[in-house]
Amino acid sequence: MEAKLGIFDTFKTKKEELTGEAIRQRAIITSLATENNPSQRTRTAIAQRIAQENGTVWKNIYSGIFRDLDEILIPLNIVEEAGRLPLKRGPKALQEKGIPFYQLTQRGLLISVSLDEIIGREKILERFFAEAKIDGGFAEQIQTMSKFAPRFVYSLFRNYVKAYCDGKFSDLMPFERAKFMSISDEAVLIQKEFLESFIEMPKNDKEKTLEFLKEMG
Repeated sequence: MEAKLGIFDTFKTKKEELTGEAIRQRAIITSLATENNPSQRTRTAIAQRIAQENGTVWKNIYSGIFRDLDEILIPLNIVEEAGRLPLKRGPKALQEKGIPFYQLTQRGLLISVSLDEIIGREKILERFFAEAKIDGGFAEQIQTMSKFAPRFVYSLFRNYVKAYCDGKFSDLMPFERAKFMSISDEAVLIQKEFLESFIEMPKNDKEKTLEFLKEMG
C-alpha cells in the first residue's frame, strides 16, 4: 500500500473532526518542528510528549507513532533519522547501536508551516527558505508578505499541502512559484480580490474601509 500523508483526513460522518491518525501525524510533525533537543526527538520522547498533552498513557500510542514514522513520514521523505543517542542500559547490541532520533526534511518543514497549532512559524519559514533552493525573488515576496499578513500566507501553505494530500500533485518539492500559486480556494480568491480593490480605492474610501474592519475585531 502506497504511503499517504493524512494530516487533513476527517471522519466520513464528521467532516469537521480530524481522524486519530491525522491528529497523531500532526503532533509528530509539531514535535519535530518545535523541539531542538535530540533526546526529545526519539520515538519514545515524541510519544511521551503527545501523551502528556492529551492526558493519556504514552505506551498506548507508541505503536501508532512507530507506524506513522516508519510507514508514512519517513518513506515520504517528510522525516529522516538525524542521528543516534548512546544507551547506558539495556541489551549490549542496542547500547552499541543506539536509539535513533529524528528531524524534519525540507518537505517536513514546508508541511509544518501549514499547521495552525504551531507557534512561531515565521522561524520555520525562514529556515525552510534558507535550506531549500528556491528562486530568491519568490522567497523574498513570501517572506515579506508573511510579516504583514501571516494568516494569509500560512493559508496559502495550508492549501498547497492539502492539495498534495489530496493527490493533486505527486510531490511537495521542488517548491515552485507556478505550482504554489495555482492552488487557490474561494477564501484566498476573496482575499486577493479585496486586496486588489483596496489598493485602487480613493483615500476617503480606504479610511471608511479600515474603520469598518476595525469594528470586526
